[in-house]
Amino acid sequence: MPIIGSFGAGSARGFGQRGGPGIFNTDFLVVAGGGGSPSVDATNNTGAGGAGGLRSSVTATGGGGSLEDAITIDLSTNYTVTVGAGGSAANGSNSVFSTITSIGGGAGGGTGSPGSSGGSGGSGGTNGDQLGGAGTANQGYAGGTSRENNDYPVGGGGGAGAVGQTPASNTANGGNGGVGVEVNITGTPTYYAGGGGGGSKGTAGSGGSGGGGNGATTLSGAQNGTANTGGGGGSNGETGLKSSTSGGSGVVILKYPASITISNPGGGLTYSTATAGGYSVTTFTAGTGNISWS
Repeated sequence: MPIIGSFGAGSARGFGQRGGPGIFNTDFLVVAGGGGSPSVDATNNTGAGGAGGLRSSVTATGGGGSLEDAITIDLSTNYTVTVGAGGSAANGSNSVFSTITSIGGGAGGGTGSPGSSGGSGGSGGTNGDQLGGAGTANQGYAGGTSRENNDYPVGGGGGAGAVGQTPASNTANGGNGGVGVEVNITGTPTYYAGGGGGGSKGTAGSGGSGGGGNGATTLSGAQNGTANTGGGGGSNGETGLKSSTSGGSGVVILKYPASITISNPGGGLTYSTATAGGYSVTTFTAGTGNISWS
């Protein structure tokens, strides 16, 4: 059946009939799982987690990249969707829609180790100035550098919208996580993929807007990244045993004409669909599987 319509403002490419009946475009937001912060029994602090990579065809995309084109879809054809899990003291997992893959956020570095690369990079651990991990082009930014001084301030994890903050060399303040990216695909502008805040014996850094967990100044208490945002986990900031944190899980959101119906052949995905103004928006919050439209 012919599918006719337009996404309107904010879409890279209006969907509608493309090449014949049953072919249409769908806009997307694909956010990977955020990275976590490891646990270390030492006198130094571990790094904050970087946010999951963010790719979008609506409003803005990650890493300062150009807005992406919507995906051309055929009716009655299977397309893969995977929602990446947040990393538990490790890198987050990738999220996927069709040909779009967003890379999981990098984990914070352990004692004396740099942060891991990912969609956005994790910050370094202390014990010498340790660099943050790199982000992925058009998905996210690098993590901040952590500092070696008596307060062991940790850099912030990278976000989809900005690098993680690097503390000054003589400061007691942990770095803030990099801000995420605000995307309006559901009808409500929402930030996704903020980096985790760096811990310190002094003042902890805040998580970046978009689900980044705050850092901490105590033996435990740093925050995990927020579920279904791809936010990075915050780092702890005191001597002794430091608990690990997890990044927030990712999310996949698709917008398409309300005249067609989505399904999940074979199951495996957790999702919900809302319809307004002639469009349907389906949000996938967990799992992996195939989807199809009819």
